[in-house]
Amino acid sequence: MKILITGGAGFIGINAADYYLKRGFKVIILDNFSRKGGRENIEWFKEKHSSNLIVIKADVRYGQKKLQNIIEKVNIVLHLAGQVAVTSSVENPREDFESNTLGTFNVLEATRLSGNNPIFIYSSTNKVYGELDDLKIIETENRYKFKSLPFGIPETRALDFHSPYGCSKGAAEQYVRDYARIYGLNTIVFRQSCVYGRRQFGIEDQGWIAWFIIALTIGKKITIFGNGKQVRDLLFIDDLLDAYFMAAKNIKKTRGQIYNIGGGIKNTISIWLELKPVLEKLFKKEINMSTLNTRPGDQPIFISDIRKAKKDFDWEPKVDVKKGIEKLYAWIQENKSMFQKLFAS
Repeated sequence: MKILITGGAGFIGINAADYYLKRGFKVIILDNFSRKGGRENIEWFKEKHSSNLIVIKADVRYGQKKLQNIIEKVNIVLHLAGQVAVTSSVENPREDFESNTLGTFNVLEATRLSGNNPIFIYSSTNKVYGELDDLKIIETENRYKFKSLPFGIPETRALDFHSPYGCSKGAAEQYVRDYARIYGLNTIVFRQSCVYGRRQFGIEDQGWIAWFIIALTIGKKITIFGNGKQVRDLLFIDDLLDAYFMAAKNIKKTRGQIYNIGGGIKNTISIWLELKPVLEKLFKKEINMSTLNTRPGDQPIFISDIRKAKKDFDWEPKVDVKKGIEKLYAWIQENKSMFQKLFAS
């Protein structure tokens, strides 16, 4: 079995490569190495695995024929490559569009033209639902809550992109879904929510849990956007990788479907007021931060309703959010010198 992982040098990609190699797959990583930590991830990976890995430096925005030639030989395409931050999309919407919408279209077309029809899994985002400003929200001492929706936001919720990033990812996922209907491709869309874990080189604009721990570890300032009561459901990387594997295994059921994949109602935390005591316990000190206004497109609360994934391929998260944060903290401490070097400026 062979798998192509686009964006494979990134946080999710390198963990996915490790996951599939352990299961006997041959892995092809394709990445343009534009993100911090990508080369370090590949170096770590090559030290751990000496065979069954091919690394190709390429960009999904270009070279569709090259993509097609690769995809002709694989059983699964895990498409992770793209621009990943709302703030960056606001600053440079053209680059965001080309990376996410055009890049995905290129990989999707290469898949169609390959004639191979591998399973194609697309990593989308909860940002396709927009700000959710029509929903009634209750403000409590430490967090926001939905007045209704006891299980969170379902896949049947209307789309309302509300940022260039939401637009680019949302347009791409609709192409992925429609290629299953029009061309018979074996596509699956995951609307992912706040994935975190080992090998995550978080920055302020993306990967916030990892960034907070990295910043506190190397003495960088933490900034909170808003009042810190915003709520997210967190998903540990190991659980996401199980979801990819199980969805592909049940392709007869999952083909052409869209799934919310997040921590769900059992793995939620407010981004500062509830996270702060968890981090203070780990670092054994009081933590201070500065505050700024809420950023464009930032949802006050997002919780994934993940019951459809449970129903269709018997998946649900296993790693408790506090245990997951402890695992991420331990990995960052083990690699403190690497982060000091990477974030020296």
